[in-house]
Amino acid sequence: MDKMTVKTPKEIEIMTEGGKKLARIRDEAAKAVKAGMTTAQLDKLVDDLIAKAGGQASFKMVRGYHHATCININDTVVHGMPGAYKIKAGDKVGIDLGLYYKGYHTDTSVTIGDDRYKKFLQIGRDGLQLAIAQARPGKRIADISRAMQQTVEAAGYSAVRALTGHGIGKFLHEEPAIPCFTVGKYEHSPKIVPGMVLAIEIMYNEGDFEVAYKNDDGWTIATADGKISGLFEETVAVTKSGPQVLTQSR
Repeated sequence: MDKMTVKTPKEIEIMTEGGKKLARIRDEAAKAVKAGMTTAQLDKLVDDLIAKAGGQASFKMVRGYHHATCININDTVVHGMPGAYKIKAGDKVGIDLGLYYKGYHTDTSVTIGDDRYKKFLQIGRDGLQLAIAQARPGKRIADISRAMQQTVEAAGYSAVRALTGHGIGKFLHEEPAIPCFTVGKYEHSPKIVPGMVLAIEIMYNEGDFEVAYKNDDGWTIATADGKISGLFEETVAVTKSGPQVLTQSR
């Protein structure tokens, strides 16, 4: 990861503009998901919408990755590579995407599914909102992490430990790392200050927190026990008065 940078009001203004565009693209993509569609078709839809919005796909700027999205089906946790897989009725579908606009990245993800996943997905949404509420001056990154971990574990699920959220700006991945669980001494956790912009991600599993590479593409990470995983993410700017969600649905 690159060093953390505190953003100027002008930089946050640009990222707010990009975040609004990315939120619209995410929401359109989520509405477009249907049985029989391939994950490659869903990826192309997002790629076209990003181009139409006047930006570039952040993920295509990552060395060795050639898609606008990561599509995470069922037990896939993150980095699901779009391809020939046809989405089936009843699949849990996660869409992770980033936008590079006017020199700055924003990053977001959403997970959708039918009624059998209703409680599981609501816990993820709730945990992310509680985590975002901690992104204010005077708090520490550990406060964000604790909110996510407590929410998912109270519901009987597990917080993923092998992956983290991150700072974001001129680079897609900047410091600080934002775990979904608490680690180390609280006073060693980075302080949250105005001007930080954070990609806060809640990554959690129905079963155990262990994850594994289950194929040879070098990207796709799935649950070790084969149970489903969820991911929700927003790009959040820290202001003197609290968190400002840049990728919020309108």
